[in-house]
Amino acid sequence: MESGCQTLPEEQISSAKRILKAVKAIYPDEDANEEPIEPPDSSASHATLLERSERLLRPRAETGDPQAQFLLGLVHFEKHHYAEALEAFNSIKDQDPQALYQLGVMHFDGLGTPADPALAVEYMRRVSQSSSPQAGHIKYAALYNIGQAYLEGYGVPVSSTEAERYWLQAAADGNPDASVKAQSALGLLYSRPELLDLKKAFSWHSEACGNGSLESQGALGIMYLHGQGIRKDMESGLYCLRRAAERGNVYAQGHLVAYYYHQKIYSKAVGLAKRISEYQDICAITRETECLPEFVAKGIAMALFYYGRCLQLGHGTPQDRAQAELCFTKAVKLDSKVCKELQMDITLGKL
Repeated sequence: MESGCQTLPEEQISSAKRILKAVKAIYPDEDANEEPIEPPDSSASHATLLERSERLLRPRAETGDPQAQFLLGLVHFEKHHYAEALEAFNSIKDQDPQALYQLGVMHFDGLGTPADPALAVEYMRRVSQSSSPQAGHIKYAALYNIGQAYLEGYGVPVSSTEAERYWLQAAADGNPDASVKAQSALGLLYSRPELLDLKKAFSWHSEACGNGSLESQGALGIMYLHGQGIRKDMESGLYCLRRAAERGNVYAQGHLVAYYYHQKIYSKAVGLAKRISEYQDICAITRETECLPEFVAKGIAMALFYYGRCLQLGHGTPQDRAQAELCFTKAVKLDSKVCKELQMDITLGKL
């Protein structure tokens, strides 16, 4: 379940600042003579921020303070000192469900220890069943992770029905304080052949969208546009697609390109598709938008294919068959299934 995406320096600094702020909030007297967390030039580096946190936490952690041990574990984790993070979290895992959750993440992804998905799932189960006030919202995150493990067969047998069961608990009837990811995931799950129920899919995407999910906002646009799980409503569909596209949903952007093309608004199709075709870093887009990398890739592939078709036919842009072939080739590498479906549309005279 590891993403394989590297964290950007600015994201590292933001995370380090959050840890240091937490340290200063819990132990306000320990840092009285230190500089402010964010100096006027905001030049404090990721390493500097973490070193300050560690210097403040270590004495308290050595006395057995569990809060200090947990935060010190986070510092080690941020520094990629995974063996030390593992030791810190292990020392308090029976007292602090937050530490247990972090251990679950590390065992899922093989950080500081060989990957052990079965143990990771067991830790997530324990977090989800915890009655500790510290469990808070992470119980929902743990339930979401267990559902994802069942969907992928990671540490447990593959089971869409078990994924559904855990995600329904994590989604908590659309509670905005529960797992919005689970709400959106249920929308996607009910669009899959094995549990196909487009009315349920629409309902869950509506809940997730209302709670801020960009992924689900794009999905709603597509469902309205094509009348999937809801009466066809072009106005609502375009509204959702455009809003999602403006917020960075690449899959929605790809579908907007398709819409403009089929409406013969070729200049708009080309302009948007050309911009999307220049996207390079799917990992960065995924981090920024919290949209699944699979759908980011699909959106770029769609845009490339339609851009290639415009170049091939000279629609909205000068004809350039060589450039068109390059677009088609790039699109196939990103998502061959999308391209196969669009190629069939060409064969049937629909594109």
